[in-house]
Amino acid sequence: MGSMSESARKLATYADIAHLPEGTNVEVLDGEVVLTPRSVAAHGRAQMALSHGVGGPFDIDDDPGGWWIVIEPEVELSRHDIYIPDLAGWRRSRVPVLPDTRPVRIVPDWVCEVTSPSTGRNDRVRKADGYLRGGVPHYWLVDLESRTLEAWEARDGAWVRLGAWTEDDSARIPPFDAVELHIGRLFPPPPPIQQSREGG
Repeated sequence: MGSMSESARKLATYADIAHLPEGTNVEVLDGEVVLTPRSVAAHGRAQMALSHGVGGPFDIDDDPGGWWIVIEPEVELSRHDIYIPDLAGWRRSRVPVLPDTRPVRIVPDWVCEVTSPSTGRNDRVRKADGYLRGGVPHYWLVDLESRTLEAWEARDGAWVRLGAWTEDDSARIPPFDAVELHIGRLFPPPPPIQQSREGG
């Protein structure tokens, strides 16, 4: 059995994944290289819808503006934590120029993960802990299965849950509470109910 220092030396860093082509879904979580499965269509649609709902007014349209909103940036939160959040945002008052390095080494002011059965455990536990340790103040989780959005804010070293909203809700959610977000727009419409052909 190896010593503690031997184990520490084996923790992965960005150098272990830097050679991979851009667009490869590989993250480093607590020093472990993790391959993230390719997303389904509903996942990409939720990213697009949230990018439109948040990125439109806060980044592209400048009304109210004040943010950079980026889909799937590679973010190094620490030497052994390199994540690819589904969306991330930086306040322009703190980061006046769009962070455009690989990886981005400026902690986002907001991150959002679109979670599915294959990614939910990491998003809710390992990545949530890593975002908190890394100093991210706002964390959103869009759950495709339950068709909900949950939001947390970091306070005194812990995540404080701001609330959860279903597809029927419209809400003003920090840090983007200057606009109302229609939660149902993040999810594809449910399939039509099939009429039973029994009888008759």
